[in-house]
Amino acid sequence: MSAALFNPRPGMRTMQRSAFLTPRRAGARLLALAALAPMGACAVGPNYVAPFRPAEKAYLAHPVTDLGQPGTDEQRQHLTLGAGPDAQWWTRFQSPELNRTVGLALDSNWSIEAANANLAAADQRVKVARGGLYPQIDAVGGVADTQYGASFLGPEARTFPIFGAATVGLNIKYDLDLFGGTHRRIEQSNAMAAFQREALNAVHVSVAENAVVQAVEIASVRAQIDALGKVVASDQQTLDLVRAARGVGAVSDIDVTTAQSQLDRDRTLLPPLVQRLNAAQDALPLLVGKSPSLWSAPDFTLASLTLPEDLPVAVPSELIRARPDIRAAESQLHAASAAVGVATADLYPKVTLSAAISEDGVIGGAYGPAWNLFGGLTAPIFHGGALTAQRRAAEQAYRAAFAQYQQTVLMSFGQVATTLHALANDAEAVRTQKAALASADKALRLTRLGYGVGNAGIVQVLEAQRLEQLAQFGLVQARAQRYLDTVRFFVVAGGGVEPGAGRSGA
Repeated sequence: MSAALFNPRPGMRTMQRSAFLTPRRAGARLLALAALAPMGACAVGPNYVAPFRPAEKAYLAHPVTDLGQPGTDEQRQHLTLGAGPDAQWWTRFQSPELNRTVGLALDSNWSIEAANANLAAADQRVKVARGGLYPQIDAVGGVADTQYGASFLGPEARTFPIFGAATVGLNIKYDLDLFGGTHRRIEQSNAMAAFQREALNAVHVSVAENAVVQAVEIASVRAQIDALGKVVASDQQTLDLVRAARGVGAVSDIDVTTAQSQLDRDRTLLPPLVQRLNAAQDALPLLVGKSPSLWSAPDFTLASLTLPEDLPVAVPSELIRARPDIRAAESQLHAASAAVGVATADLYPKVTLSAAISEDGVIGGAYGPAWNLFGGLTAPIFHGGALTAQRRAAEQAYRAAFAQYQQTVLMSFGQVATTLHALANDAEAVRTQKAALASADKALRLTRLGYGVGNAGIVQVLEAQRLEQLAQFGLVQARAQRYLDTVRFFVVAGGGVEPGAGRSGA
């Protein structure tokens, strides 16, 4: 940039020469200057550089591929390091009803609609920022009646008649953007639009995750209700056994009452489970944008869902490009970098070209062309330190955004590691719960036989029943937890949602 731009004398000579231009040539000169100005402009402030990719090669100190031994007749899972999960990861559960439900949610969820609107608004703000690159042209006009006073051309001016004048034309203004403030604002707007785009992606992922979680909750609670049915049936069997013993005088009424009490107590476990089921059934319609009175959730069962065997995950350096929350954090970092440039540009002078082209005349008389061309400079000299403080604040905001980005990356790695541990522990939980249920079933059977021949008391029978009940519920919950942690794995491992996934999923 030339120092002559800030010398008033060359500018004055330019204005003197411009006085001999016609209105057409003046407008052309202004547009030519406007077109050439960005070619010489420079954008002050830092140019954004993306953060370095992480150096980690794995998520755990001791990398694993096999995710535990759940026991016989149970699905084993293993980890595949390379590409991340499919965009439509929920299809891996091989449930047409689940696919249709997630598809409806992605098509009709109101949170997605809100995120779409936020993205559309951000795209429009980019256009607003880009408008600063072009001349601003406004139509102007006016009508006035004038009576001159003594201060105009002396006392005789009072004798001049009242006259009316009118003007109509165009005002043109253009900021040369010599230091790139407008370009930095465009960069900032683009970064915020990218952030809203990733926010939309994150909402898609969240809606899909919540829909699958509610489906698994419905299936899990149904399985627990079925297990409770077996427990109540076992209680009834014990009560029949005790009544038979009482009928022959082998036991007292105390045993009958105790067995009846156990049956009644276990029956009280059903209403809370039904409430959990109803809550999940009511939550799922909200995700698909319907009220519970207009849409009913399918009757999901664990048997209708296939636990995915292969769990793909990208290496850490690729995960940062797969997860929308990390990409959103980087977009905020980019916007913060551009904000530093905007604040820096405010420290430098602003050069503006202005022009007015109009037709002026006396009402009822002749009209003629009028125009002016003006170049103005505004340079900050003293603002009480506000502009410098504004730049420093933008720099600190960038530091905060960078720290937040790094924290988001670290949290994502921690989430993957925690989920991998959870999946391995879930498999172990299923294996041990199956062993506990087998032992509890055998112990209950033998205790009942012993009770029938007088070698065991009612307390021993009820204790064996309690252990079997805990094992029944424990196995159901352990199996359901494998599904929930698998859903969580797909999300934290970067499973996204492709555009149109709702329609194709339905």
